[in-house]
Amino acid sequence: MTDSFIQSIQRSKSPESSTDTVLSEYEIPLVTVDIVVFTIQDDRLKALLIQRKQEPFIHMWAIPGGFIHEGETLEEAAGARLQEETNVHDIFLEQLYAFGKPGRDPRARVITVAYYALVSSSSLKLEAHANAENIGWHCITELPDLAFDHRRIVDYALSRLKTRLESTPIAFQLLPEKFTLTELQRVYELILEKKIDKRNFRKKIISSGILKDVGETKMEGYHRPAQLYCFSDTSTLNANLDK
Repeated sequence: MTDSFIQSIQRSKSPESSTDTVLSEYEIPLVTVDIVVFTIQDDRLKALLIQRKQEPFIHMWAIPGGFIHEGETLEEAAGARLQEETNVHDIFLEQLYAFGKPGRDPRARVITVAYYALVSSSSLKLEAHANAENIGWHCITELPDLAFDHRRIVDYALSRLKTRLESTPIAFQLLPEKFTLTELQRVYELILEKKIDKRNFRKKIISSGILKDVGETKMEGYHRPAQLYCFSDTSTLNANLDK
């Protein structure tokens, strides 16, 4: 959205433009959605960023997002803004938190509802559109300075991701359909930012009942072939994330 759009909204809500003296006494903020998308690429946890081509924060990196349009639900807006700026679509988005600190947007009072997602980067075709002049994956430990309060949003999303990883099989969204226990453990280590004991991890994950042996193997280095697994029922995993 442009500054002229925001100015027109502000004029429409000014006391001179309405006879509703009750509402004119209150600040009526604008609402946006922002989306943190995580992936694992080159054995590193990364976040999807766009480079802005408009003020404010022109040329700075930011997470995808934008203003909601008339008639859209928050979920519809999040999916639409993500696709418009990055060409990423048809992925599961979980609502994260609302951020509304005064001054977070220099143009107006703006409250954003943030979402986050986990995806396999190999299945995506990134394209920079709308307010994005560039787009790319950035290592979570080496992020550039971000526009608005987007670094806070990314940090919050990462904290939520670590918490959910301990209680739900959310890691399946970062893995291919078939994977080894070593690959699954590596996902956990990258997100939790710590080494995990191999024996304890395998005992816990196998006893959980969420994996199914697919009866195939895969070579890992010079060791003997490793057993391949898949998640036992991926049709219900996304639904479980809302619980």
